Amino acid sequence: MSDLAVDPSCETFVLNMGPQHPATHGALRIKLVLDGEYIVEAEPVLGYIHRMHEKMGENRSYLAFMPNTGRLDYLSALSYNHGYVSVVERAAGIAIPERAEYLRVITVELNRISSHLLWLGAFVLDLGGFTPLLYTMDDREQLLDLLESVTGSRLTYCYFRFGGLYNDVDDNFGPGARAFIKRMRRRLPMYHKLISKNVIFRQRLEGIAPVSAEMCRKYGATGPVARGSGIAYDVRKHEPYSVYPEFNFDIPVYEQGDSMARYLIRMDEIEQSLRIVEQGLDKLPPGPIMAVKVPKIIKPPKGDYYMAVEAARGSFGIRLVSDGSATPYRLKLRSPCLSNLSLFGEAARGLLLPDAVAFFGSLDLVIPDIDR
Repeated sequence: MSDLAVDPSCETFVLNMGPQHPATHGALRIKLVLDGEYIVEAEPVLGYIHRMHEKMGENRSYLAFMPNTGRLDYLSALSYNHGYVSVVERAAGIAIPERAEYLRVITVELNRISSHLLWLGAFVLDLGGFTPLLYTMDDREQLLDLLESVTGSRLTYCYFRFGGLYNDVDDNFGPGARAFIKRMRRRLPMYHKLISKNVIFRQRLEGIAPVSAEMCRKYGATGPVARGSGIAYDVRKHEPYSVYPEFNFDIPVYEQGDSMARYLIRMDEIEQSLRIVEQGLDKLPPGPIMAVKVPKIIKPPKGDYYMAVEAARGSFGIRLVSDGSATPYRLKLRSPCLSNLSLFGEAARGLLLPDAVAFFGSLDLVIPDIDR
């Protein structure tokens, strides 16, 4: 790297990456100060797609806000559904049937796999590889067919309800899910051969944009970004919720902290999610999917409540302040994408512009989740 890249007296110029740049996958602008092709400063500029979800949550009933959760991180919508219904159930003291809890976990983990598959195809496409996108979309379509048969949707899911689920799975869901698990386990070695072992791909990622564990803590990064930097934190293990304590799965962790580590974390997480889904199908109990006597109008007691879940991109937290009425007094949404983006400016300094694109892709950001 040139010494001029960090010398404030050097001749620099400003380049806007976005807000309509294909590599940002959304309306995000990054203001880059460059010395040649080296980045001196990088400043994310937000607000191009802000929709005021938190304010909406304070102006409608608890049930009416439910569809909004699928419009935040729309690639991990079921995790966000899960977090929202869980914090309201905690506040209102609603007990959830065991079968509903198992089906929540199963569908959330299938949604996590579909999110990682879309990220994988788009990530490699940003680096110049088109073929993997065709494979990932093929696998993801099989998965979306499965989830659509249960939830009625393919992207912005609104499947969970306070006290349970919208509807039960049919007789074809179990065999279909097991067939997908078998298919995906056959495909993972192919992905590693096609992508992970590709020398060009590795050179684009190995040693690029190392993020230290301290930097992750400084900016509050979670999920695969933090686990790729050696922080073995996963809400499902460290702040257990739902029936996750009943499942046996590992937390993939890599110490390198580079873009390759963040890629490998998500590839390993696909296998771990397959393990969870398989165990869930084996243990799925009979019984109802909805709690009895759930009030039609939810009015939690006055109080301050918090709930976090492990979404595809990290810890998604909801702080709910109730004044005892039918609408929340305050609804604060803690986005994993916002904290993960926050470290980009510091970590990108000194990078070549093409390497910054690879680094940005390795963060796996959903822009509407940031501009919520």
